[in-house]
Amino acid sequence: MKDWTGNSKTTFVQLGASSHSEKDRETNDYYATDPHSLDIYLEALKRDHITLNIDIWECACGEGHLSKLLEQKGYRVKSTDLVDRGYGLGGVDFINTQNTWGGVILTNPPYKYAKEFVEHAIELINVGEYVIMFLKIQFLVGQERRKLFDKKELKYVYVNSKRQTCYINGDMSKKLSSVSCYCWFMWQKGFKGEPIIRWI
Repeated sequence: MKDWTGNSKTTFVQLGASSHSEKDRETNDYYATDPHSLDIYLEALKRDHITLNIDIWECACGEGHLSKLLEQKGYRVKSTDLVDRGYGLGGVDFINTQNTWGGVILTNPPYKYAKEFVEHAIELINVGEYVIMFLKIQFLVGQERRKLFDKKELKYVYVNSKRQTCYINGDMSKKLSSVSCYCWFMWQKGFKGEPIIRWI
């Protein structure tokens, strides 16, 4: 797989988010997720009596922002990334890996390859397990992505009522200015039904 470097004009025109800068996307499309976004999501799962497998693969771990919080919560976390950022195992091209996984796959994927991440993650996990992706709500639209949703394995979408923040190149002092609403999308392998929308 090529490096995750996209052109933001192309990406954001497709998303209809014209407030974004037209400069190139940050290096390798690296926008770190605020761990608080994961924390409130995990609390929402607890509220809704949804239990995750203790084994979680964070397959685009960056500098470990999500992995560290998951470990604090008691999960056993496998952390990998295409780029070695000093955390987890670098040099792992997730889309081309053939290693099956017996637990959950959870990440904020590079948006340019988000559909491929979802599809491949579902291939790798066992029936009944979850693929959880932190994505913009606009991921719900698009003719190509519609084919993904037609498979009926999307079970929950947790919508953040308050706008969440990502950080440019993992620098927690550099917020990505965005009008986008972020959601936690949950696919359950083997599920056949209509997705449930919940709010955080």
